[in-house]
Amino acid sequence: MRPSASLTIPVRGLAYHVRTWGDPDAPKLFMLHGWMDVGASFQFLVDALQREWLVIAPDWRGFGLTAWAADGYWFADYVADLDALLDHFAPDEPTRLIGHSLGGNVVMLYAGARPQRVARVVSLEGFGIPAESPAVAPAKIAKWLDALKNPPGFRPYPNLAAVADQLQSNNPRLSRDKAEFLAGHWARTEADGSARLNSDPRHKLPFPTVYLMEEVAAIWRQISAPVLWVAARESFIPKWLGAHPEGEAATDTLEGIRARIRQVPHGELMIVEAAGHMLHLDRPEAVAAIIEPFLAS
Repeated sequence: MRPSASLTIPVRGLAYHVRTWGDPDAPKLFMLHGWMDVGASFQFLVDALQREWLVIAPDWRGFGLTAWAADGYWFADYVADLDALLDHFAPDEPTRLIGHSLGGNVVMLYAGARPQRVARVVSLEGFGIPAESPAVAPAKIAKWLDALKNPPGFRPYPNLAAVADQLQSNNPRLSRDKAEFLAGHWARTEADGSARLNSDPRHKLPFPTVYLMEEVAAIWRQISAPVLWVAARESFIPKWLGAHPEGEAATDTLEGIRARIRQVPHGELMIVEAAGHMLHLDRPEAVAAIIEPFLAS
């Protein structure tokens, strides 16, 4: 494994943990992880890269070793945190952004809101979420209010090995060595030997806001940088988003994703075969072979 460094910096009132790999003078790549993940999970993708890069991978607020937010979590905060992170690490240069899942959605919104700050964008399995109607707004707020009265929690695990077991149960493609590596970053060992996840369980609270695809598409259309979307052939995401327009035959299981990327001025879509949603863990070499030429060009 390539060695990494760990540092903590102040970001918008929170102590933010950031992991880096590579030569400080090399071109910068920012890697932004997904929900319930950590920056260290990019280790295997970093190992598969062929060029020399400085990879910068934070733990989002409330995940990994970054501090928890006292007032909970709002999606726009991730975009603002990214803005602050770029001000810290790359204040005077357009940046290359790679995001997975939640992180992919963040980098897409950021690239539309701050097009002058972004040189290239890679979104791994981050294509938005299912569109919603304004009519669901009352029910969403009520559900959120109910959840606040009975906040979620995470169960303890007997030990880190049990965390690795759970990771492999969630993703059968995950090898044992990778699962054990990730378990040590996802969780901490308590004094009694049990293990608890580092992440704030309030991330499981439902969103009280409505996801309006029209607003998201309006932001995407402002992106001026080249954009590469990378989808995993065996991911649940196409079905979740809607694989094809309502009432039409499913001639292409990725049509829902293709329809969305048509909203991006300079976007292209590539597919990783034999991989699920955690494609950077399932097939890091294949992902690196796709994204590195795009990022270096």
